[in-house]
Amino acid sequence: MLNLALPTITRDLGIDPAMATWLPNAYLLAVVTTLLPAASLGEILGFRRVFLGGMLVFSLGGIAAAMAPDFWVLLACRVVQGVASSAVQSLTAGLVRYTYPAAHLGRAIGVNATAVAVSAAMAPTLAAAILAFAAWPMLFAVIAPIGLVCCAIGWKALPHTPRSTRAFDAPSAWLNVLAFGLLFLGVDLLLPRTGLALVLLALAGLACWLLVARQLTQPAPMLPLDLLRNRTIGLAVCASVCGFSAWAVSYVALPFLLQSAGWSQVQTGLIMTPWPLALGVAAPLAGRLSDRVPTAFLCAGGMVVFAVGLLLVEGLGGAAPMVLLGASLALCGAGFGFFQTPNNRTMLSAAPKARSGGAGGIQATARLLGHTNGTTIMALSFQVAGTGGPRLALGFGILFALLAAGFSLFRGRPR
Repeated sequence: MLNLALPTITRDLGIDPAMATWLPNAYLLAVVTTLLPAASLGEILGFRRVFLGGMLVFSLGGIAAAMAPDFWVLLACRVVQGVASSAVQSLTAGLVRYTYPAAHLGRAIGVNATAVAVSAAMAPTLAAAILAFAAWPMLFAVIAPIGLVCCAIGWKALPHTPRSTRAFDAPSAWLNVLAFGLLFLGVDLLLPRTGLALVLLALAGLACWLLVARQLTQPAPMLPLDLLRNRTIGLAVCASVCGFSAWAVSYVALPFLLQSAGWSQVQTGLIMTPWPLALGVAAPLAGRLSDRVPTAFLCAGGMVVFAVGLLLVEGLGGAAPMVLLGASLALCGAGFGFFQTPNNRTMLSAAPKARSGGAGGIQATARLLGHTNGTTIMALSFQVAGTGGPRLALGFGILFALLAAGFSLFRGRPR
């Protein structure tokens, strides 16, 4: 919903578009820096308890964001929501694995992906409806009742999971926050403040080195190096980062591209709705197929279709007929559905069940690394190309989609 309102928020708060992208970017940055610590905490305290706590804080953060008096307070609320969201996102995969039998894991991930897709499909339409009758702060206010309903359902339905006896590794958690946080701050500042950016990137490298050195001594590391040594998991993670980079950079760019071509907020929401709808149809089908068909080929084919959809949008331009634009975005959604579900199944099934928290954490981290990378590239595209930034961003989306297809095919090659 927020992506649809970014152009309006930019005008209302008197900020430039590059700064407005920090509303999704700061949220994603907060999530990606705390995903692995949240997954570790879930293994120690129990998936259910940490998941529900994160959902409650996220809901309260929506109320605070709706009442924010200026951009900086709104940005702080988004950071709080990001930290809370990491507790939810890092443990979803593990909870799915403890809910469904192993033989139906692909189907289970497909069902989960469908739930996500249906929510995403509702979001642009719901946002357009809200913005037609209310100001953009209402987009945050509606989060609270939805989140509280989720807490009530989760309290009754979520399974209790085994707990680890190890202590929480706080120094590693802080090193993780520094490594990821400084990395993306450095990338974001690379063009406008190159000297500072290089310093931040060097500090990120140092924090990463210290983190890896510490994690090598741990039997169940917070940074799941034991899982990343698995070739299948490692290549699936690379494909996931590239795939979600393609998703994020294009999904943030599209509202700017469409509204600059004259489409209203409501029309933009309607044009973008076929994307998640097609994903919702493709994801469960891909999940069922992934239990029987090699996932590498499903993933590669899906990302090629995704790239074709973006290429059509870029070629048509934002002023093309609504039906053609919607059909092109439906291709993107269907292609991503055939990539996401089999790729997630690969990462989860290749890990031991006792390390489901770590596998879920790295799965969510790869997804959010892609999201954060995509929104950062969107901001850089505005800085480089000005009003041509959305079209440049779509070009990056096509490139990342093809890289994801390549990593998937390489995973499918015999060792």
